[in-house]
Amino acid sequence: MPDLLLELRSEEIPARMQRKAAGDLKKLVTDALVDAGLTYEGAREYWTPRRLTLDIRGLNARSSDVREDIKGPATSAPEQAIQGFLRKAGLASVSEAHVHSDPKKGDFYVAHIVKPGRPADEIIAEVMPGIIRNFPWPKPMRSGAASARPGSLQWVRPLQSIVCTFGSETEETRVVPFEVGGLVAGNVTYGHRFHAPGAITVRRFEDYVANLEKARVVLDAERRKQIIATDANNIAFANGLELVEDEGLLEEVSGLVEWPQVLMGTFEEEFLAIPSEIIRLTIKTNQKCFVTRKPGAETLSNHFILVSNIEAKDGGKEIVHGNGKVVRARLSDAKHFWLRDQGDLPDLDTLKASAEKFGLDLKKPLDQRMAKLDALNVTFHAKLGTQGARVERIRKLAGELAPVIGADAALVDRAVVLAKADLRTEAVGEFPELQGIMGRKYAGLQGEDAAVAEAIEDHYKPQGPSDRVPAGKVGLTVALADKLDTLIGFWAIDEKPTGSKDPYALRRAALGVIRMLLEKNIRLPLASVAKDPDLVAFFHDRLKVYLRDMGARHDLIDAVLTPEADDLLMVARRVEALTAFITSEEGQNLLAGTKRATQLLAAEEKKGTVVEGAVSADLLLLDAEKALHAAVEIATKDAAAAVAKEDFRSAMEALSTLRAPVDQFFNDVLVNDEDPAIRANRLALLSAIRAATGTVSDFSKIAG
Repeated sequence: MPDLLLELRSEEIPARMQRKAAGDLKKLVTDALVDAGLTYEGAREYWTPRRLTLDIRGLNARSSDVREDIKGPATSAPEQAIQGFLRKAGLASVSEAHVHSDPKKGDFYVAHIVKPGRPADEIIAEVMPGIIRNFPWPKPMRSGAASARPGSLQWVRPLQSIVCTFGSETEETRVVPFEVGGLVAGNVTYGHRFHAPGAITVRRFEDYVANLEKARVVLDAERRKQIIATDANNIAFANGLELVEDEGLLEEVSGLVEWPQVLMGTFEEEFLAIPSEIIRLTIKTNQKCFVTRKPGAETLSNHFILVSNIEAKDGGKEIVHGNGKVVRARLSDAKHFWLRDQGDLPDLDTLKASAEKFGLDLKKPLDQRMAKLDALNVTFHAKLGTQGARVERIRKLAGELAPVIGADAALVDRAVVLAKADLRTEAVGEFPELQGIMGRKYAGLQGEDAAVAEAIEDHYKPQGPSDRVPAGKVGLTVALADKLDTLIGFWAIDEKPTGSKDPYALRRAALGVIRMLLEKNIRLPLASVAKDPDLVAFFHDRLKVYLRDMGARHDLIDAVLTPEADDLLMVARRVEALTAFITSEEGQNLLAGTKRATQLLAAEEKKGTVVEGAVSADLLLLDAEKALHAAVEIATKDAAAAVAKEDFRSAMEALSTLRAPVDQFFNDVLVNDEDPAIRANRLALLSAIRAATGTVSDFSKIAG
C-alpha cells in the first residue's frame, strides 16, 4: 500500500509552537483523508525550526465505492413527486429505480446509488490547500508581494516550499501536485540553511530523513533532544561538573536548532554571589543556556552549556565568546538588581503611613518594599482593590485560620505582611517567576524567623497537581488564606470560571486548598469561611475531580457528598472508608439488601403512603423482623458513636452486622401484609435500615 510524505518548509517557526503545529497537521490531514473514505495504517509527525513533516504509511490507493439507498415516493404518487425524486437521486428515468414493497405502505421507489471511489492522489490534492490556508496558527502573517492581495496565504512565518510525494515501496513515487499561495507542491526540499542550502530531491521518507541528515538537519525532535542532553552531560562530566537539567529549556532549545552543537562557556566567579535562581533564570531567559554545578552541590558553577545550530570551523570559540559576553552583561544587571534590593529606597519619608498600617520596620529593606507596594496603590483587580487592601484581607483571614491549623499567630501575621513585598523588588520585576523565592531570600538576609521566610515562598504553593504543598504550619496558614481570599473575592464580584475559561486560575486555587486540607489533615468548615453556597458547591466539584483522580468511584463520592458537607477532610475519609467497605463481601450483600429496602420505601412514598416514624415492638410478629429490629437499633447506636469519633471504618463495621438479619428478613417476611398496621410497621423497619446506613452515606446512590 502507498505511503504519503508531506513537508511544509518555512522560515523559523517559534519553538513553543512547533510540537502543537505538527500534531495539528497530522490530525487535520488524517481526519480529512478518513472523511473522504481513505484508510491508513499509521501516521507520525515531525518538526524542526523550519519544517513540519508528516509520514503516513499504508494509505489506500483509492477510496472505497460507497452505496447509498435513496427512498422515493409511492409508485402511485403524482408525477411531480416522482420527478423530484429522480432529480435528487440523479436518475434519468423511473426505469432506473427499484420498486420495494411494504405491507402497510404499499409499493414505493428506491434508488440504489453507487458512488465510485476516487484515487488517493486526487483526494490529497483536493484537501491540502484548504488545510494549509486554514491552519490554526495563533498569530499567522502574510508575506511577500502577494500579501497585498485579498485572500493571500497566511502562515506563522513565510512558507517557502511544499513537498508532497505518494507511492509504494515497489513503485516510483510521484508528486501530488496542488497549489496554494503561489507555491506548487513538488519533490524538492533544502537542508541546513548555512551548511547545506542546496536542493534535495525527495522520494520516500527513509531517503528523505537520510538526505536531510547528510545536509545537517536532524528531523526527529526527540533525537535532537537526546543529542543535546547526552552531549551536555558528557561535556559537564568531562569538566568535573554535572548539568542542572531543565526539561522545559531542553524542549525549547531542541526547537531552535536543526543541527545541535553543544559547547561550554564560562563567566566570572564573582557572579556566583548572586542567588543561583537568578543566575539560572538570567542565563536561561536571555541566552537559552543550561547551568552546571559541582556534583552534589546546591550552588552553581561558573560554567554554562550552550547549544549552537552551526558546526563552527574554529571549534566554536567565537560562538562561546559571543555568548559569554552577553551572559556577563546580563549577570552584571542581575547583580545590580540583587544589591539594589538590599538597599534603602530613596523615599522612605513617604512610606510612614503604610508602614504604620502594617506594622513594618522601615529600617529593613523588605519592609520598605511592602510599604512601597501599599503606598503606590498597586491594583490587584479593578473590582477587588489594591494589593495593599488584599494583604489586609489575607491578614484578617490568616488570623482566623492560625488557631485552626495550630500555627504561631505572630509568625503568621509577620509572614502575611511580607508575603507580597518582593513584588516591588527589581529582581522579581525582571523575573516574575522568582516571586516568593526572592522574598524568602531577602527575608533571610534581614533576619526574619525561618518559618516566616519559608512561608513567604511557600504561600504560592501548590501551583499545580505536581507541586508540593507548603511544608510548615505558618506557610500552610498563609497559603490557605491567600487562595481562599482569591476565591471569595472573585465569587463576590461574580467572576467565576465558565466552561474552559478560567483566566484567574480559580480551579487551580480551589484544588490547592483541597490538597492542603486533605494532605495536611486540616478540619476547616468551608461554609463559615466562604459564606457563599455557590463557592462551597464549586469546592465540591473540584473535590470530586480530585478524588476521582485518586481512584475513588464517582458513585461512592456522590453517596457521601451532601450539599451541606463543608468539611472536605471528613468527606474524603468517608469515601475512603466506604470504598474499603463496599468492595468487601459483607458490603456488597448489605448494599443489595439496603437497596431493596430503599426501593420498596421509595415506591410506597411515591404512592403517598405515610411511613411511621418509629417501629412498634408490639407489632413485630415474626422472628426475622424481631431480629432485624434489634440489629438495627444496635447498629444505629454503634455507627453513630463511631461517626461522632470520626472513625468511619468502625461505623462501616457496625453496619456490616445488618447483613445477615436483612437477608433473613427478606427471605421470611412479606412487607405488604394484609393488616395495614403490620404493613406500616414493617415499612417503618425498612425506614430504620435506611436511616442507619444514612449515618455514613446514601446507599441508594451506590451503583451495583
